[in-house]
Amino acid sequence: MKSFYLILALVLLPFFNSSSEKHEYYVSVTEINYAKEQQSLQIISQIFINDFEKLLRKRYNEDVTLDPDSDSKTIDKYMQRYIEDKLKIKVNGKAVNFNFIGKEYKEDIAYCYLEIENISGIKSIEVTNTILFDIFSEQQNIVRLKLLDKNRSFLLLPDDDKCMLNFN
Repeated sequence: MKSFYLILALVLLPFFNSSSEKHEYYVSVTEINYAKEQQSLQIISQIFINDFEKLLRKRYNEDVTLDPDSDSKTIDKYMQRYIEDKLKIKVNGKAVNFNFIGKEYKEDIAYCYLEIENISGIKSIEVTNTILFDIFSEQQNIVRLKLLDKNRSFLLLPDDDKCMLNFN
């Protein structure tokens, strides 16, 4: 049943429109790729701008606006703080921290770029993603892992917010 919802979410994701404050589906996509040459995990989290803005206003500052003309340093600080709190990654059972590289806006989606350096000898990766669960009970988070010739997608829900991929 989870795979049905995952496929449904992937198919419907491009059709969401930011012109409406309220929409029927609440979905984010986080893709994690392993760059062997750089020995790093490169992460892109895609979050609807209007949902992310609503959360940042509620949590940090009610005047926040997510657009290219806004105070980028302050918004980056808020985004980094929130994502660090809600996206947890363990490699080989050990928690790792990421660097917030930056963000960009494309249409109605905020793309947040993260990197975890000095990663080698991956035997397992565990991801906990609770992004936007604290504001939308219907939120679903898709996690795509592309590591060491494996390509897996997971659908995370508020009551099932963790996934793991083993390479043994």
